[in-house]
Amino acid sequence: MTQKATLSGVIFRPHFKTHQSLAIGRWFREFGITKITVSSLTAAKYFAQDGWNDITVAFPVNLREIKLINELASEVRIGLLVEHSEVVMKLNQELKFPVDIYIKIDTGYHRTGLGLNEMPEIIQLTSLIEKSPLMTLKGLITHAGQTYGAHSADKVISIYHSSTGVLNEVKQKLGKAGESLILSYGDTPSCSLVERFSNIDEIRPGNFIFYDLMQLIAGTCNFSQIGGIVVCPVVAVHPSRNQTVIYGGAIHFSKEFLALDGRRIYGQLVELDTNGWHQPIPDAWLVSLSQEHGILEAPDQVIRNLHPGMIIGVVPVHSCLTANLLQGYEMTDGEKGDYLTGI
Repeated sequence: MTQKATLSGVIFRPHFKTHQSLAIGRWFREFGITKITVSSLTAAKYFAQDGWNDITVAFPVNLREIKLINELASEVRIGLLVEHSEVVMKLNQELKFPVDIYIKIDTGYHRTGLGLNEMPEIIQLTSLIEKSPLMTLKGLITHAGQTYGAHSADKVISIYHSSTGVLNEVKQKLGKAGESLILSYGDTPSCSLVERFSNIDEIRPGNFIFYDLMQLIAGTCNFSQIGGIVVCPVVAVHPSRNQTVIYGGAIHFSKEFLALDGRRIYGQLVELDTNGWHQPIPDAWLVSLSQEHGILEAPDQVIRNLHPGMIIGVVPVHSCLTANLLQGYEMTDGEKGDYLTGI
């Protein structure tokens, strides 16, 4: 990803919400990364303590956290997302230290942000920010989250081009006020599949550090690129219904699922040994989750080889949520270090 960003001449500001680990964050430093993205001020504080000093918080400003915003802004360079004039006016009143500001643009995901049909609001925001002594309008930012629902590489790439097109159109409509703004774009499917980034200035993928079952089935990655699984104990086996019960439920995997062949899938069984994991086992799916329980369904010959007390490996549907829930890692190469998350 670093190489692709360099070849394309764009800033690489990876999203650390996936791993949430100081130790894993340090891997990025080995590739010359100095700018990062997080999804909360709490995470920004966590990574700032490890020397990261250029951090974009890719979540709309929560005005109830103004005290923490000022605390962080006094120590590191913080980028904040806004999409409402009331928020900008309140920041102008309450800020004590300089911050960078990004206007959140909706390019089709329809979660947050302002769209092309809301140019008057975008222009108003631009004007308010420019008048502030402590806010610097840094850029326009988007997350094309609709790529996670795309089921082909062509569709993902099409979304990338349409989303970056919207960003550029907004910038153009801002005229002189938009000339110096950077265009920041983030989502793992696009950043994995697009070979050369054009019409943007910055990429912010995060999920690619581990990938997961969602990305595998969507064709964003191959199996050998998956960097994390969930290791669970078997607690019961039911051969009569080709199922086994594992200690691994919604509080470990989340309720994120994929719809495959009319079923909800929460993970896939993989071959596991003392050296790590290997190929996924066909038709062996995590098909049901309650709070602590997970129900794994698999062919008869697979189920009959499982016994209570055994350890199995499961590729999660969404590694970001799973990592957040489990809050720690075991390294397959025996490397020692603090791989616990602290957020």
